[in-house]
Amino acid sequence: MADVIPPSRRSDPRGDPRSAAPRAAPRGEQLLYLTDEQLRQGIELMFFAYRDFTADPDRILEEFGYGRAHHRALHFIARRPGLTVQGLLDILRVTKQSLNRVLRQLIADSMVESRIGREDRRQRLLTLTPKGAALEARLSEAQRVRVRRAYSEAGGEAVAGFRRVLERMIDGGGMVADGDAREAPAPRPPQAAEPPRPPQAAEPPKPPQAAERRK
Repeated sequence: MADVIPPSRRSDPRGDPRSAAPRAAPRGEQLLYLTDEQLRQGIELMFFAYRDFTADPDRILEEFGYGRAHHRALHFIARRPGLTVQGLLDILRVTKQSLNRVLRQLIADSMVESRIGREDRRQRLLTLTPKGAALEARLSEAQRVRVRRAYSEAGGEAVAGFRRVLERMIDGGGMVADGDAREAPAPRPPQAAEPPRPPQAAEPPKPPQAAERRK
């Protein structure tokens, strides 16, 4: 009588007994099943990271009596010289009143220059002055030091994953740094008005109907 081989000792038909063991889920699949507590921890880390990420430039902004709204305006004008006021509004998604208050102060302090558009004189094109560019460089360098250190310590794979996470947190139509950059959709040009239709010729008046013949 042939020996009965227990199921646990049978070899895999492909020749490797270890291949019968259940396959561990890839790391990416495991991350799809995060608990609420793990998500809360991630949110909390973002709060702390943002706190320290903004603390460095905040100390510089205080020297000029500026806030983070001024920093955001300086950053995007530096990244996109000639940006229109409407384009900056679309990026920041703030009210026109609040942005105008920030721009007035930056222009009054000779940090930003506003020029009339060449093609459309209704547009205001924004650029940094040498004074504004110097301030923006100080603010940017303070943050680049922190980001560079974090990237170096985390490694290339983590950096790529971190970028993908951030990109997927941005609502549709939002910005991603250029070059880098996915620009906001350009506004559609106004449609040309249809030429007026020529007036239709008036129909000639119908002749009065003849009186019915008397019987």
